[in-house]
Amino acid sequence: MRDEESKHSEKEARGNEKCEAEQITKLQHLNQSSVLGIRVFPGKELSWTEASGRRRRGSRLAAAMAKKEEEKRSLRFPIDPCRRRKEMSDGGEDAVRRRNAVADYRKKLLQHKELDSRLRTQIIIQNPFDCILTIYQKQNVVRENLRASKKEFNKTEDDLKSLQSVGQIIGEVLRPLDKERFIVKASSGPRYVVGCRSKVDKEKLTSGTRVVLDMTTLTIMRALPREVDPVVYNMLHEDPGNVSYSAVGGLSDQIRELRESIELPLMNPELFLRVGIKPPKGVLLYGPPGTGKTLLARAIASNIDANFLKPCIIFMDEIDAIGGRRFSEGTSADREIQRTLMELLNQLDGFDQLGKVKMIMATNRPDVLDPALLRPGRLDRKIEIPLPNEQSRMEILKIHAAGIAKHGDIDYEAVVKLAEGFNGADLRNVCTEAGMSAIRAERDYVIHEDFMKAVRKLNEAKKLESSAHYNADFGKD
Repeated sequence: MRDEESKHSEKEARGNEKCEAEQITKLQHLNQSSVLGIRVFPGKELSWTEASGRRRRGSRLAAAMAKKEEEKRSLRFPIDPCRRRKEMSDGGEDAVRRRNAVADYRKKLLQHKELDSRLRTQIIIQNPFDCILTIYQKQNVVRENLRASKKEFNKTEDDLKSLQSVGQIIGEVLRPLDKERFIVKASSGPRYVVGCRSKVDKEKLTSGTRVVLDMTTLTIMRALPREVDPVVYNMLHEDPGNVSYSAVGGLSDQIRELRESIELPLMNPELFLRVGIKPPKGVLLYGPPGTGKTLLARAIASNIDANFLKPCIIFMDEIDAIGGRRFSEGTSADREIQRTLMELLNQLDGFDQLGKVKMIMATNRPDVLDPALLRPGRLDRKIEIPLPNEQSRMEILKIHAAGIAKHGDIDYEAVVKLAEGFNGADLRNVCTEAGMSAIRAERDYVIHEDFMKAVRKLNEAKKLESSAHYNADFGKD
């Protein structure tokens, strides 16, 4: 009988331990999901507020479940006072200690969950602005991604339509009939009254606009940019060269007059409108060869970023070849030249004073030019580019010698005194000849003797030139 009672008590103790272990496992799992993580459901990220609320509900649910399990266990396994005394007498102190330890653990666990819930709620209450800011930033990121996705979708849709569509006809709008219909001329010749696609801006469909017509319905599908000559388009990318005014020495007065006549009307035309005067259409640069006429034109074109489209500077060198004085007698070739001159005069008369086209002409024979070309309204300013004086020659020589590797002192004054009558091109040749002399001597630098040899050599070559080609009295009547 005593053995049966001991077996029954051991069986009851094992059942109690099993129930208590299952209950502890449930509470630990609930505590881990509510305290350590925000991710309650797989793939769903909760905010701090939702997670805190769920943890509080979980804490209350855990307490209720623990209480219910305790009631069930007490009802299922009622503790008899006699049996309790018997267990205490038979060595059941271990089971009692285990139950007390489990009760203490459960109590501490509930306290921990309650403190954690209060702490997280306090953090959210203290920093609501940070939470709102984070949510707002995430919304902005989502909006940007959505906008980019829509843009990419529209582009892909247009690409697919262009790949799936057949060829189209190029036409030209002659004139609009009303807001929805237009008279267009196809590239093949016939004219049609057609409609327009809803996505096309109808205000841009003016007379002369190039459009794309559908092959079957002849509906205007899109507007095209104006037609450009490929030769002219390639001229847009030509670089006139990075030439600054500092690279032109000894011509400060000429540079000022040229900038007033060409650069100022192109850059600030409102100045002339306020004063009430008309700027010059063109400028004539005259003077001996090699004095810097072409260099001046390149410098002013480089400083205003002018190319072959507006703003544009038309530079015609050696204008005396086609702009010479007309005579009643002459050969057929002379008459062709005269017709070219007449066309040039007509074009000059067609330019607007405040337009974006300016004319620069250069010659070393101003005395043979036709008077019709020189009258005001065509070439309004005549700027003489004379031979440089001693000070100007010094400036030009230093400009060209700046990039040369030199050794020792260079007496530029002695070189300039020997270079009497030299122009800018001659002084550049002096520097080139000095460098060639250093190369012949197997040196990688230039010394003073190289410059002296170069200027003496060019003095001998200058004797072969004649000055009869330039009339220095032009414009001094």
